[in-house]
Amino acid sequence: MPPRTPLLMLPRAPQDGRQSETALFVARGTRRLLRRLGFSTLTELPLLSGRRADIVALAEDGRVHIVEIKSSIADFRADVKWRDYRAHCDRLYFAIPQSVPTEIMPPDAGLIVADAYGAEMLREAPEHKIAAATRRAVLMRFAHAAAHRLHGLSDPEATAPGPLG
Repeated sequence: MPPRTPLLMLPRAPQDGRQSETALFVARGTRRLLRRLGFSTLTELPLLSGRRADIVALAEDGRVHIVEIKSSIADFRADVKWRDYRAHCDRLYFAIPQSVPTEIMPPDAGLIVADAYGAEMLREAPEHKIAAATRRAVLMRFAHAAAHRLHGLSDPEATAPGPLG
């Protein structure tokens, strides 16, 4: 019988079954790009509005970017909520696989093309700075979610997942 992988070694990214394999690969490649650009990232971060951002990226200077992943044309066309994310970030991006045509993506958002191994930024997002109180709320949610997830890695039995994942 092969040895079991300790829970401590298993990857722990929030997944609720709604993400397709393509979306998970796009998230991975996008997060690699954002890391190279100096951002820290979290996936599936609940926002004060009740929405859940696919990726929230935090710069060292406190800038907040949100990346909405669209894994197919149908996924993009079915989404009516993406504009709501602007209230929670300084820049809004879409991340898509190569199979999604870039010309259908809104021109007033940034654009990233990604696969499981990396990503390329095709278009920078316009800046629209968020209010100080909103920035603080997003930063607090980011910090708490990151701390809870890190705690869960070192002690999976310590706590049940909370509202921030």
